[in-house]
Formats: sequence, C-alpha cells, structure tokens
Amino acid sequence: MLPKMNQMLHFQIASSDEAEATIEYKSRIADEQDDGLLIEIPISEKTGRYKRLFLGDELSVFFVSEDGIKNYFDSHVIGFKEDGVKLIKIRRPEPDRITKVQRRSFLRVPAELEIAVKMTNQVRFVCETDDVGGGGISFIAEGKWPLEPEMLLECWLLVPFKNGTIEHAFFRGEIVRVVELESGRKQAMIKYESINDSERQKVIRYCFEKQLEYRNR
Repeated sequence: MLPKMNQMLHFQIASSDEAEATIEYKSRIADEQDDGLLIEIPISEKTGRYKRLFLGDELSVFFVSEDGIKNYFDSHVIGFKEDGVKLIKIRRPEPDRITKVQRRSFLRVPAELEIAVKMTNQVRFVCETDDVGGGGISFIAEGKWPLEPEMLLECWLLVPFKNGTIEHAFFRGEIVRVVELESGRKQAMIKYESINDSERQKVIRYCFEKQLEYRNR
C-alpha cells in the first residue's frame, strides 16, 4: 500500500544529535508526482513548531493505513516547490520497500569497529565488525572460533562518535549466518536477541553520523 494524497505522514530525521533524532514530526501529503511526494512544512508532534528541511535530509517515515496498521519506509528530501505555500518534495517509496516493521531499526553502515565477544562456553575473543546497524551487526573473526548459526553471544561494541567520545554498547546476539572467507577467517551475521533502547540508540546515532559523513563528501 502506497501513501495517498492528503494522508498524514509521521517521521524522524537522521541526525548526529541524539535528541534531534528522536523527535517525531508530521506533515500532510499535498500533491503527488511520478518520482516524489509533495508534503507541507512538517510540524513537531510535541511542540507544534515548524521544522525546516534541507535537500538530502534523510527521513524514517510511517503512515497509518485505514486498518490502523503503521507502514514504514525510508525517504529523503529531493527538492522544493512554491505553490502558494512552500512544499517539500520527498522521494516516493517503492511498494516493496514499505514494511510493517520499522525500517529505521535496520539501517546499516560499513564500519570496522572493535567488538569483544563472549561465547556460551565462556570463550572470549576480540575482532572487528564489517557493518553495524540498529537491527544487528556482522563481524570478521579468526577461523579457529567455532561459530555456528543460532549460537547466542554476549557482545560489547566500541562506538566512537564524531565529537571524540567513545562508548560501549552491550547486547546479546544470535548468529544468523556464518560465511567461510577465502582468507580462512569467518564472517558472522548477528541479529540482536536483546538490547536496551539506550544501547541501541548509541548504534543508531553512530550510523546516522556515518550516513551524514558519506552524504557530505
């Protein structure tokens, strides 16, 4: 199901500022084009203040269908239009990119971060991630470690931020897949089995900072 004209969109904006990234805005779809949706200037749901958007701003959006289901998709600002009032053009989602699971949680970026891993047999090792995201990570480990799908791990991820601070994000993860690499090492894909919201937010903040960094190059 695609969002329709006059439908209300609710969204958050990718930001390296943790507080800003959690603010939810709403905006009505004023018009439609082949490649985009024209929306009104968004308003903060909490304060009622208008929010200025810029070209390239990345958005995590949801709209509520007639059956009361939240439908999520990712988008970004691609232009502006003056039509009596200023309208903001965001990219129209492809139907297969709309999901009932919040896509923002699954944002991933390539990253070589240090991670400490503890296996259920108390074996511990340190390695580097291949990518990280709000829904899981993958890491590259030495081939000697007996990593298998469905294995549960305790992990401490070292998360560096743009302002120079470094934090640890703890989570329990489940191995989804293990790939044997030509180098003899292993790539393990992990989904979060349990993670506190505050710990997940550290990872999401890091991902947003990296996204903004890539966009500004």
